[in-house]
Amino acid sequence: MELLVASATGVMTAVGIYLLLRARTFPVILGLTFLTYAVNLFLFAMGRLTINQPPVISAQASGYADPLPQALVLTAIVISFGMTALIVVLALRGFLESGSDAVDLSDADEGDMEAVRTDGDKARLPS
Repeated sequence: MELLVASATGVMTAVGIYLLLRARTFPVILGLTFLTYAVNLFLFAMGRLTINQPPVISAQASGYADPLPQALVLTAIVISFGMTALIVVLALRGFLESGSDAVDLSDADEGDMEAVRTDGDKARLPS
C-alpha cells in the first residue's frame, strides 16, 4: 500500500513539473493542479494509512486515525479549487488581451505580436 501511494505521489509530482515547464497556459494550469493533488496525497499519507479506524478517540475503539491530515487535505482542496478558478480567469484574460496563450512573450518580436493582434480572433503564436 505504501509503495502504491509513494509511486502515485511521485508520478503526479513528475507530471506536474513536466506540465509546468510547458510554454502554454493550459498545461501550466494542469501542472499546478497535478502538483496540488500530489501535495494533498502526501498530506493525507502523512497521517498514516489506517483502515477501519474511527477518527475520534472513544473508550470502545482500539485505535484511531489521525484527523488532522484529513482536515488539512479538505482545506487544501477548497483553497486549490479557488486558486485554480482564479488562474483560469487570469489566463483567459491574458489570452483575450494578447491573442496568444504563450506563457512568456518576451522572446517574440513586437512586429510579430502586432500581426497576431491584427489577425482578429485567431489564436496562434508568433513564429
